[in-house]
Amino acid sequence: MTASSAQQRTEVVRIVLVDDHEIMRQGLRSVLEREADILVAGEAGTAAEAMDVVARMHPQIVLLDLKLSTSSDSEGIDLCRALTAQHPDLAVLVLTTFLDEQLVLRAIRAGARGYVVKDVDTSGLIRAIRDVVRGGSAFDARSAAAVVRGLNAAEPEPAAALTERELEVLRLLAGGLSNRLIGERLYISETTAKFHVGNILRKLGVTRRAEAVYEASKAGLI
Repeated sequence: MTASSAQQRTEVVRIVLVDDHEIMRQGLRSVLEREADILVAGEAGTAAEAMDVVARMHPQIVLLDLKLSTSSDSEGIDLCRALTAQHPDLAVLVLTTFLDEQLVLRAIRAGARGYVVKDVDTSGLIRAIRDVVRGGSAFDARSAAAVVRGLNAAEPEPAAALTERELEVLRLLAGGLSNRLIGERLYISETTAKFHVGNILRKLGVTRRAEAVYEASKAGLI
């Protein structure tokens, strides 16, 4: 194997599709596998199947529908929480029909790194996947607006003060930019951008970028 082929192999994104409709999974697989850097490593139609497939296939991303049965519109929330608890490095990207601010917020709290609606176009979905795998967050315009609408009016707990630079980074985080893109936008190195992101997470008392955006919005920082 050549060095270039080895590098290409390591850059392939492994995805597991979780949706209770087989025809939807087939359609997603067909679309995603047109991309040279994306491999659909497995599929699941129920929460139990998803836990098993993820444990066996070790994907980087789970593309998750929130409605996995006729009895509940949000069974995927509990699955998201279970997956991220058992696999801390796993990125869950919600892809669902439902656009409800409380569902978006619950998904973020359960560990989701992104939330897009199923009528997103192909390029938007691929972009969201790549943003998430690079360590960013991914929200389409409507789900991002739902986050803002869904913020409760309770007074936020005081947080350690963010510097002007950290506030600049935070605003770019809210736009879903990766560390590399934040660095390019602010004319700083990717390592410096990562350092600022780490400080922001620590000061806001969170561990995930999407949670930082949520907490910062609630605190009126963005």
